[in-house]
Amino acid sequence: MDKESGHQASNIFGNLGSFLRKCIFRVLSIGPVPKHIAFVMDGNRRYAKKRKLTEGAGHRIGFFALTSMLKYCYELGVKYVTIYAFSIDNFKRRPEEVQSLMEFLQEKIEGLLEEESIVNRYGVRVYFVGNLKLLSKSVRLAAERAMAATASNSKAILSICVAYTSTDEIVHAVQESCEEWDEIKVLDPSGSGYGLIALEGNELNQGDSVISLTVVEKHMYMGVAPDPDIIIRTSGETRLSNFLLWQSAFSHLYSPPVLWPEIGFRHLLWAVLDFQRNFIYLEERKKVVQIPQIDRDRSS
Repeated sequence: MDKESGHQASNIFGNLGSFLRKCIFRVLSIGPVPKHIAFVMDGNRRYAKKRKLTEGAGHRIGFFALTSMLKYCYELGVKYVTIYAFSIDNFKRRPEEVQSLMEFLQEKIEGLLEEESIVNRYGVRVYFVGNLKLLSKSVRLAAERAMAATASNSKAILSICVAYTSTDEIVHAVQESCEEWDEIKVLDPSGSGYGLIALEGNELNQGDSVISLTVVEKHMYMGVAPDPDIIIRTSGETRLSNFLLWQSAFSHLYSPPVLWPEIGFRHLLWAVLDFQRNFIYLEERKKVVQIPQIDRDRSS
């Protein structure tokens, strides 16, 4: 009987919390709502150490925090969410820790396939972003299955950055762009690097870019989402740690002092309010210092 009463009380509080969030989000929606929020989930290991928990427990608790953040974002109407799940630099950790994290990652990826998973409840399409060739075969195949299984979902996009760094993304994009232009081989006699001549004999004007900004961005891993409006990094750190360096020039950065497993609704709420307070400034900065769109217009 006590167990049943406790379950009913839990449902009542859960429904009340959901109602209050809807009211708050309705007020927030009067102002600009971010289209894209990115998270650097920092502090899982420190949380476990601080609480004297077993190794890996911080990541498991952190996963519940992630689920809550995703739910809040989708309730608010945020279309794109990106999470920094595993950096290429994380492969430098102890082999036992890397193996444990890969097993945990595979477990959670396979959980996305379940009918009651958060991505299916909210109609979210999942992309795994990064140098996926660096992952073990089992994790890579699990990621491919999850992307295929959610391909028909269209209400929101979740980008999961694994085996990712921004420098690797940029190098990859440039390499892909160069391959796209591999028919241009011959430098002009001056050796300036501008007057590149295509094989068909059409000489480019001096100063013309052979590879435009649009071409490079087309090959970015993160081409599946617009640039983030807000980047939230927990633990009070203001470093981006090689995350979305190309895309974050006009992003609002928010660094709550809590560790990732401790993040809550109030932190997301404050991040959005702070974004709205700075929205006009950010938009003005885009107009003033954004790279000219000549190449984009030329290619369109």
